[in-house]
Amino acid sequence: MTENDSRILILSHGHPDMDKGGAEVAAYNMFKQLLCRDADVYFMARSGLVPHGGTAFSTHHSEREILFHTTMDDRFIFSNIKTRHLWQEFRDLLTLLKPKVVHLHHYFLFGLEVLEEIRKAFPNVKVVLTLHEYLGICHNKGLMVKTNGRLCYRASPRDCHSCFPEKQPGDFFLREQYIKRMFANVDTFVAPSKFLKERYVEWGISPTLIKVIENGQEHVSLSNHSEKSGEVCRLAFFGQINPYKGIDTLLNALTQLPKSVRKKIDVEIHGANLEKQPGVFQEKVQSLVSKLGKAVKLFGPYDSRELPALLSQVDWVVVPSTWWENSPMVIQEAFSSKVPLIVSDIGGMAEKVEDGKTGLHFRAGNSMDLARVIEKVVKDSSLRGKLSENIKPPMSIEQCVDEHVALYFA
Repeated sequence: MTENDSRILILSHGHPDMDKGGAEVAAYNMFKQLLCRDADVYFMARSGLVPHGGTAFSTHHSEREILFHTTMDDRFIFSNIKTRHLWQEFRDLLTLLKPKVVHLHHYFLFGLEVLEEIRKAFPNVKVVLTLHEYLGICHNKGLMVKTNGRLCYRASPRDCHSCFPEKQPGDFFLREQYIKRMFANVDTFVAPSKFLKERYVEWGISPTLIKVIENGQEHVSLSNHSEKSGEVCRLAFFGQINPYKGIDTLLNALTQLPKSVRKKIDVEIHGANLEKQPGVFQEKVQSLVSKLGKAVKLFGPYDSRELPALLSQVDWVVVPSTWWENSPMVIQEAFSSKVPLIVSDIGGMAEKVEDGKTGLHFRAGNSMDLARVIEKVVKDSSLRGKLSENIKPPMSIEQCVDEHVALYFA
């Protein structure tokens, strides 16, 4: 059986035209690749837009791209309360589409009940769920980071209560049981990293139910690496700017460099949503940027189509996240352009980037150690070329879809 024999519905918690997160892009890339194969595929993205006439659904670009206008009200158990009446319309749409495979790239913002509603409407449909972070395990935004900033190695009701004292240990126990009951509607889980799979296996999901498939990358025409006179080392950050992406760790590291080293670096920060962060964090970032002067430039958000050209202008990509991450898209994107990385030594970052081979590690959250690594790459300009030669192309979107199709119709 091939993808042409059955209808596939891909669900995402956002459309990349409106929400440019890695999970949204990964889901949409799969949809586009399946369309290129003439597969019978539809893409449904949750949207916070208020549609004309208050309808539950609208189309976007074409009839095969559907926006589901709904909301998630209870963020403790990811439940849809205020718009629960829309589930009947959701079931009606499923009945109209009659999918054989439903692949969710998230349940967040849809409401966790989406899994049960799919199963109720079509008991025999193949339900696949990609786990993009640790949201089911951790109430702290799925980060597995304690509210005091320390990394969490294993969740428990009592430890979760210590992070959120307004909730009792029994509340967290019931939360876990509820999420696992909803997850029982899933036939197969996909994890883009081995690290993430291990976390969910420790939490209680059978390892036989989780398949590791990397997020595929679209083909990139390699641009010649642009050299810059004056032996300037060019570093760049790409991604969301929030307290967990470690941008303050990077900026603090730059302030700790000797002036003689700082004069030899240019740092570009390409990121969105700084204006949506807490005021204290915004002030901290802006203050550090001002202190660093010409060494750092804030460029704001970028479109994924711009990335190959942007990457051709830099020597190193820095991923300083202070949470475990799963499989940051920027790592695969940098590898596609053969740009080595400097990354935190935890989670999916440490798994994807081999220290001393395809990039360099530093101790997560430690600005002094990051400063040490940056000084190392500035002083040894040959290191970039050596590591770049070791980088192999990441999984292509074609290979990624091949593995998913085999999973869909197994």
